[in-house]
Amino acid sequence: MRVKNIIIAIISIILIVIIVAISINEYVIKSTEKNIITEEEAKQKGKFDCILILGAGVWGDTPSPMLEDRLLEGIELYKSGVSNKIIMSGDHSKDNYDEVNVMKKYAEDRGVSSEDIFMDHAGLSTYESMYRAKNIFEVNSMLIVTQKYHLYRSIYIAKSLGIEAYGVQSNPREYEGQFARDVREIGARDKD
Repeated sequence: MRVKNIIIAIISIILIVIIVAISINEYVIKSTEKNIITEEEAKQKGKFDCILILGAGVWGDTPSPMLEDRLLEGIELYKSGVSNKIIMSGDHSKDNYDEVNVMKKYAEDRGVSSEDIFMDHAGLSTYESMYRAKNIFEVNSMLIVTQKYHLYRSIYIAKSLGIEAYGVQSNPREYEGQFARDVREIGARDKD
């Protein structure tokens, strides 16, 4: 009988943990989904302090497909006048890996003025990118550009730090490994 009670207790704890994790995940999504807007809605909101483009991997001097889509969307928003400043936030923690300068060159090659690009070389996590946007770059309002699955958490963190944050999704195609990212994101939302 004692073994049966232990098994029931373990199963109950596991179910409670799953329910809590799903509830937190849903809360983050529901509390931020109205802040995910279209390009047209972004234009109607007026000027933001900046457009924040989050890093997503580079292959040498080439942005990954996911990062390229973020850059193209951010550049389009910049050119449409949503903001005259872009913060490129990405990983430059090693000498031989530099998301931020690849992002900057990509934007410059497509007509973005170098003076309008600010670089956050320590964007190792979403939280760190948002924290530095607020405390280093002194951003009060921003438009975040990343894929939709990542926007919920990005906006949630930014709002928690006191930033008026909206997001425009940049996922015009399917990405390899997306299911794994979606599952990982549930845990990341719960953690944040």
